[in-house]
This record gives sequence, C-alpha cells and structure tokens, in this order.
Amino acid sequence: MAGAVIALKDNMSFKGHKVSASSKILEGFEALYTATALERLEAEDAIFIGRTNCDEFAMGASNENSAYGAVKNPFDESRVPGGSSGGSAVAVAANMCHCSLGSDTGGSIRQPAAFNGIYGLKPTYGRISRWGLLAYASSFDQIGPFAHSLEDIALLTQIMSGKDAHDATAIQEPSLNSWESSSKEKQRFAVMKQAVEHPGLDEEVRASFNALLSKLESQGHIIEWVDFPLLDQMVPAYYVLTTAEASSNLSRYSGMMYGYRSNNASDLESTYTLSRTEGFGPEVKRRIMLGTFVLSSDQYDAYYEQALKVRRVIQNQTDEILSRNDAMLLPTTSTPAFKLGEKSKDPVSMYLADLFTVQANLAGNPAISIPAGFTQGGLPIGVQLMTPRKSEIDLYDLSKLIERTLS
Repeated sequence: MAGAVIALKDNMSFKGHKVSASSKILEGFEALYTATALERLEAEDAIFIGRTNCDEFAMGASNENSAYGAVKNPFDESRVPGGSSGGSAVAVAANMCHCSLGSDTGGSIRQPAAFNGIYGLKPTYGRISRWGLLAYASSFDQIGPFAHSLEDIALLTQIMSGKDAHDATAIQEPSLNSWESSSKEKQRFAVMKQAVEHPGLDEEVRASFNALLSKLESQGHIIEWVDFPLLDQMVPAYYVLTTAEASSNLSRYSGMMYGYRSNNASDLESTYTLSRTEGFGPEVKRRIMLGTFVLSSDQYDAYYEQALKVRRVIQNQTDEILSRNDAMLLPTTSTPAFKLGEKSKDPVSMYLADLFTVQANLAGNPAISIPAGFTQGGLPIGVQLMTPRKSEIDLYDLSKLIERTLS
C-alpha cells in the first residue's frame, strides 16, 4: 500500500488524532489507540490523508445529520451523497484520495457508493475487526472500503481482515487470500420479486436493473425469481434492533469522563442531562429514545424479542436462497440520490432508503455495490450482489462478471 492515500470515516480511532463521529459530544477528543484495521493498513505503508464527514454516530442515510453540516453529492451539489459514510464516498468519487474507509450498519457503505458511482463493500460480519470503531449497533457494524476498482476493494479487505484478540466477534481465521479474477461458468442469480416490483422503486433504476437481467440471461446465466415476503418487515426489525443497541452503546457519553460537558451543569443529574441534550443531535436523540423504549420492561417482549425472531427468519430464508444460487442480485437503492432536505423532515421516509441494503446486515452476509451506469439526468445508479457468509472471493468473481456485463 506504499503511497496509497486513504481517507477515514470520522468514527475510527487513530492514536493521537481527533475522532468525533461528527458529533458535538466528542468535540476535541483525541483517540488513545489505533483501530486494528488502520494498524494493518499502516503496517503496509498506507497514508491516511484525513477524516471524512459522516452522519452523527453513523446514524443516517443522507449525511445531513452531522454536527459539521451536510455533505454534497459531487454529481449534483443540490443532492445528498448518501449516508452514513457519505463523506468517505465523496472523497473517492471526487478523486481526493485513492480509496477510503467507511462503516456499514444497514447500508452505510453500499448506499453512498451507489449514489456516487463507485464500489463499496460490506464484508461478512466479523471479517474485519471492529476494535477502534466507535460503536453504533455492535451486532451490525462492519468496517469496509470504497474504491474505483474491484481490485482495490479486494486488496484493502485482504489487508484489514483476520482474527483479532481485541474483538471476540471477529472471525477467528487468518486474513483473506489474495484475489485473482477467474472466469466464471454459467451462474445462478436469485432476484427478489418484491424488490423489483416494489412501488417505491424508481422507474429508471428498474429499467436499468431489468436490462442487466436480460444481458445476463442472454449470456446463459440463470435468473431465479424468488419470493421474499419479509422485505417490508426488514427495515422495522432493523431499526428496533439497532436503536436498542445504540441506546446501550451511547450511554457512555455522559459528560463525565471525556468529550463534551455542559457549562450549565450544577450537579451529577444535570451534568448527564444537559451534556447529552446539548451534545447529541436530533437523530441520535430520536434513536436513543426509540431504543430505550423497545428495551423497557413492558415493551421488550412486544418489540425487541419479536425483532430478534424476525432477524433469525431473515437469516434462515437468505441462507436457503443462497444454498441453491450463487448470489442474490438487487438494486442497491430504490432511487438515485435525492435532494438535500427532501427526506429530513420525514424520518420514516429516510429509514426506507435502506430498504434493499439492510438484509445483508441482518443476515451477516457480504454484499457489494457495483456502479451500473447513470440516469438520464446524470446521476449514478448501483447494483448490489450478496453471497453466502465468508465468501468474499466468490463475491469478487461474480462482481467482475457483472462489471463485464455492464460495460
């Protein structure tokens, strides 16, 4: 990696450098250690050029929730870049760096990759250590790369992967093997009927996706249309579980040990209350309150426990589909990049921006967004591939096949 310039999402610890998760509550805080993923890149002589703006504590789908202000899409500055890793995606798309790192909790790498016309990978859960990543939802979060090419994505993931004594959820296997593209024979792709027929799917995105399916079939590949009735349940289950984990993870930001402390506080209770009230933004507060609600003793069974059951059913159904197909093929997003401010007053509408991406996080599978052309208005479109857990090498080969088909 000597000479490779890499930008870091502002939720990864790099010793001696500031890290804030784009939140006022960590204003001025310097990391005390370096994240494992960054240590491994640094050991290969990578150059970290700086931090990129993100949605506060990685909570958002538009990069408008940052204490530093919104990030703009380089293809149209009146539109969002996607989130929460929008700054990292823009840094690559605008050629400010060779590649960048983001974190993906429910699509936060793949969605901005699609909106910016680049590659973005969410590896298998545990493939890359989370040590040094500021937690949002620990059973979902995964570090991953943005780049202009599959080769760069594969190299970055190989270097960062591997077991880590600091992270018990990391896959206890050596790092990934290096990838050399191999020609794939006829492949089977599962396509979710409910996704392609969804009323919220933009017509240009639908037409582009159907054109890709036609090309694949003309090459002799098999398209299996699968029924996945839980599509509309995935986003609700995802937000119940992630907000519950967020309410626990973010309890540490209390104004007592580090970060922002209110100048108006006079005792212990007011220190907690005012520091968190003044330090957190509206979206983070909303998710903490939602998470606290679903974990409360009288709501736990009705919401959190039910969402865990839905997650297990989604995992099982995903495994069953992938047991007879090489990959699932989906649009990455239901629309191209939307206007700044268009969804900010409607949280539910914003949450549905993750409709096609949350499945990979709920199930723990690797998934990648591949550039798939542009709309008539010049906005990028992405297509998404998902393969079985721990099958990144196969995912790269299939991605290369899609890349060739699209070219």
